[in-house]
Amino acid sequence: MTAQPFHAATLPLAHARAVLPFAIALACSAMAIQARADEPLPTVEIAGTAPRANGKLNLDTPSTTGSRLGLTPRETPATVTLVDRAMIDARGAQDTQEILRAIAGVTAHNAPGNIGVSYRGFGSGSISQLFNGINVQYAIAARPVDSWIIDRVEAIGGPSSFLFGSGAVGGSINYITRVAEPGDAGAAQVRLGTNGLKEASIGLNRRIGGAAGDGHYLRIDLNHRDAGSWIDASAARSTQLAASLRSDLGERLRHTLAYEFQQEDVARPYWGTPLMNPVAGRARIDPATRAKNYNSADGVYAQRVHWLRSLTEWRPTQQVALTNTVYLYDALRDYRNVESYRFNQSNTAVARSGILLQHHEQRMLGDRLDATYKGELAGRRSDWALGIDVSVNQQTRFPNSLAASLGEVDPYDFTTERFFDIAGMSPALRPDRDNKVTTRAIYLENRTAIAPSLNLVTALRHERIALGLVNRRETSAANPASFTRRYRPSTGRAGLVWDLAPGASAYVQYATAADPPSGVLSTASFADVRNNSELTTGRQREIGAKLDFWQGKGSATVAAYRIERKNIATQDPDNSALTVLVGEQSARGVELSLGLQPTRQWSIQGNLTRVDAQYEQYRQGGVSLAGKTPTNTPRTVANLWLGYALTPGIKASMGLRHVGGVYADAANTIDWPAYTLLDLGLSYQISRDVAVVGRVRNAGDRVHAVNLNASMAYLGAPRTADLALRVAF
Repeated sequence: MTAQPFHAATLPLAHARAVLPFAIALACSAMAIQARADEPLPTVEIAGTAPRANGKLNLDTPSTTGSRLGLTPRETPATVTLVDRAMIDARGAQDTQEILRAIAGVTAHNAPGNIGVSYRGFGSGSISQLFNGINVQYAIAARPVDSWIIDRVEAIGGPSSFLFGSGAVGGSINYITRVAEPGDAGAAQVRLGTNGLKEASIGLNRRIGGAAGDGHYLRIDLNHRDAGSWIDASAARSTQLAASLRSDLGERLRHTLAYEFQQEDVARPYWGTPLMNPVAGRARIDPATRAKNYNSADGVYAQRVHWLRSLTEWRPTQQVALTNTVYLYDALRDYRNVESYRFNQSNTAVARSGILLQHHEQRMLGDRLDATYKGELAGRRSDWALGIDVSVNQQTRFPNSLAASLGEVDPYDFTTERFFDIAGMSPALRPDRDNKVTTRAIYLENRTAIAPSLNLVTALRHERIALGLVNRRETSAANPASFTRRYRPSTGRAGLVWDLAPGASAYVQYATAADPPSGVLSTASFADVRNNSELTTGRQREIGAKLDFWQGKGSATVAAYRIERKNIATQDPDNSALTVLVGEQSARGVELSLGLQPTRQWSIQGNLTRVDAQYEQYRQGGVSLAGKTPTNTPRTVANLWLGYALTPGIKASMGLRHVGGVYADAANTIDWPAYTLLDLGLSYQISRDVAVVGRVRNAGDRVHAVNLNASMAYLGAPRTADLALRVAF
């Protein structure tokens, strides 16, 4: 059984008409630009094979996520992590969520309707997940993408709204796709594995015209994956395409037109495994239900995404650089599922409910202008970045849900209905409301050397956000025909970086952030907007150090922080039917990352985080939950990766991941224990351009929950294995 793929006919006509002329306009505008100069833009040469991974941390590569000034992680007064292509390949990360394991303290899961990421004690609603620096303002948009089209992933811990806008109290994660570069290179991969995994990928970068410094380069990366599942009767099919055209229009000017396509079709998605009664204390599942699927026989999750970006980079002088990015995001998502399962009191039957038909139409159009200036202030180096960001994000949802229960089934031997055979459920789609978020923002960032070894780094961003809701159904006092709310957050950062010695620095910083009280504005309800008149506020104090040691064979970072998030919605102590914006949540923690390359044969990396997250002021059901830990927030996360070259052509690797216990509810009455996973890998370089890589994931077959709620556990995959053949050309 497979989910029905998207067809052109399913696209709203307005969506289909808009994409093509927009693409043509961007391409024509790029070719119309003419300029010449003496100062060339930087270029990156492509090798025929992927760069070899190094055990040391990546502290000296400029990051666009930690700063708009192009600072390296060592120069930035914050915890900045870069996971480059070499590290992605060395770890064998299959998708963007597996890449996140390289970021200290991050946990993630891919439940179909609730893509979850936890970072520094905060969940998805307080984490910005960016795509090439663009925030699409919706957590579900961060569905896992195959790692083949990803060039790197960058992250900054803690409040970072001053860089990318509201919604970044816990941190920002930026997924950056591959784009065309000077040079000719190609690679292909075929991978087979357990549960019927079949995957093919190809990437090609070629010059298609022009001379050096004045040429055109085309890059195409394509991946297709077909797989069954360890869950009964579930299967998935996905396709990712990244295509880009780079035009070097002289030494001053460069234009890149980039397009990404993502399609995912999941047949009979897995929503979780019911917890056994009594559901209190340590959560338990029946091992015999580990692979059971209680969804409808033809349940579906499907997503189709188009990304289009036009990047124009101009350097009029050696000190000044301008970059303009025009972007269009267009997505459709479809659900039809029975999503909730619960054991009866005697654990002899499973009750099924949560009947939902849902369709999303989301489109975001925006333009961002960035300018940098490298100069002096009072005779000392002073670099500036200035930006203007304008976007319109509109989403319409078409929900149709039933509150009724479908009754009970035998937990081990059962059949389920076809979705539209459920009484009262119809395939007709009826819009609920339109959410339109218009954002206008301006930001300023500066780094000034106030002493030869001391730099002051500051940033400030001001946004004007207008949220408009239009009711597409019957109006009432609770659901009027329309409603508008405006927000004007200002956020910033101030930090000092002290160069203690060559290869060693220390920093201190203070940063602020803002995010919506109820998650994201693009799905906010009338009640959210009317009751929650302000954004939440966050602030962080952080100190840390970054250093190289052991004659350059090792590198390490350490950071200690405290984050406070105020103004969150909590129950009114005098009226439990109302919410008031007086809640508060905090997190304090320590992060340590270490990288070693003791010999040419050995590479060692690891990280360890300890976070104490809690509610300072929060009420639920009329009860104060002050001192309780937010749900699905582990206290400890640790990772260790070892690589050893047995011979010049044979390399063995091992990964250990430990995730601490979590709570299923805000009252902390249900918990899941800590777990440790073991991954193993072995690669054989047959020739310079051909390699075979085998991996076993969760080698110990550990039963573990990656997300937990009061009635179900969303389990991680059991032991799996795969074998890949890679060819470079």
